[in-house]
Amino acid sequence: MLKLAGPMVVTTISFTIMQFVDRFMVSRLGTTALAAILPAGIVSFVPAGFAIGAMTGVTTFVSQSLGRGRLRDCSNYCWQAIYAGLAYCSAVAVAAWPAAPWIFKAMGHMPDVVEMEVVYLRIILFAQIAAVFVWASSQFFMGVHRPIIAMYAALVAQVVNIGANYVLIFGKLGLPAMGIAGAAWGTFIGVVAGAAIRMTLFLNGDISRRFHCRRTMRVDLTKMLDLLKVGLPVGFELMTNVAFWGVILYSLVAMFGKENMAATSAVLACTDLSIMPVVGVTIALTAAVGRSIGQQRKDFAVRQTAVCLKIAMTYMGIVAVIFLLFRHELMGFWSSNERVIELGSDIMICAAVYQLFYAARITYSGALRGAGDTIWLAAVSGVGSLVVLGLGGLMITRIMPNLGAIGPWIAATISIMIVGSANALRFRSKRWMRIDLFKRKAAAVPMEIEPVAE
Repeated sequence: MLKLAGPMVVTTISFTIMQFVDRFMVSRLGTTALAAILPAGIVSFVPAGFAIGAMTGVTTFVSQSLGRGRLRDCSNYCWQAIYAGLAYCSAVAVAAWPAAPWIFKAMGHMPDVVEMEVVYLRIILFAQIAAVFVWASSQFFMGVHRPIIAMYAALVAQVVNIGANYVLIFGKLGLPAMGIAGAAWGTFIGVVAGAAIRMTLFLNGDISRRFHCRRTMRVDLTKMLDLLKVGLPVGFELMTNVAFWGVILYSLVAMFGKENMAATSAVLACTDLSIMPVVGVTIALTAAVGRSIGQQRKDFAVRQTAVCLKIAMTYMGIVAVIFLLFRHELMGFWSSNERVIELGSDIMICAAVYQLFYAARITYSGALRGAGDTIWLAAVSGVGSLVVLGLGGLMITRIMPNLGAIGPWIAATISIMIVGSANALRFRSKRWMRIDLFKRKAAAVPMEIEPVAE
């Protein structure tokens, strides 16, 4: 598990560091820019999260096809994800461009913050079209147990991104300072670089020869529908878990002013450092569970999940202690505004409390995705975000307004605890063991068998 998860952990950590540096650069532009950068990113993740989640079906089907010895199917599933993703992200860009100002005004954000958010969002919409190739190919490489390729591509892309951000945000090398727009264009350049590297490796060399990547470009509506059946619930889950969760949280926090929004941005920037490495482990877990199920080794999938849970719990438990002990210093890193530091330090207590529950939530979620148990994940995450955080957070702000931004954060903490516990109970019920994604396919279909290294 460590051998498989290692490259994905490096990939997600590098992405987290890139985001961390991005936000730190933008925070040097002032409180308004810090208040704008994260909500704009979260809003952009509403459609992107849906697409990324839907594409996790690629890992599920590719890993199970690998376990069954159907190598051509592995690359063909990747192409179907690319075609569907390009159509979806292009339509989103056309619809969201004119709607951008209305979205942030509806969230109750201040005019100067809205202006920056709109600029950032509109540029990121273009980046998401190019990111389709990144998302689909990364899921493919993970599914065929070659995550090292995605790792190297990600590292190069992150370096390009950070360099472009520095030049464009602050106006270096003779270019004008673009501020928050420079951060968005830097992301665009980094995404294009990452997509080019991944697709070059996908279409050439050993990968292309083994999985016939150039010969499987045909549109296969049956496989595309397979991906959508498994992936759409995951897309909804990721969208509600991350995007809607963030949008709702920011909408509630915005009631209490710009400083509360800046403090929330700083806390979420810190929690990314705790969450994303474990996300890398669970991406590997999805592929491992899928392959084990494809090989009819469901007992092995249980053992793999137990190993990943121990890693996640240990790591995030340590992070929780750090958050509690050094919360004032962490907030001081992000802002010199005393009010922002004070608010963020209080909010950080909530972040520390939910770390272990988040470990359970995302670990069991990764295992259930590998088995194809995605409808459950969509349902429970919807309840956690829309009911517990949305309605619960609104009630807290109305009943106890004196709590300020802490009220919505308490609701957010409870939502994570409930979803984490529910995912754990679902996995332990073993209902996922009855799922057969290929039951409609005849057993007599010829299979292309190649030895698979253990």
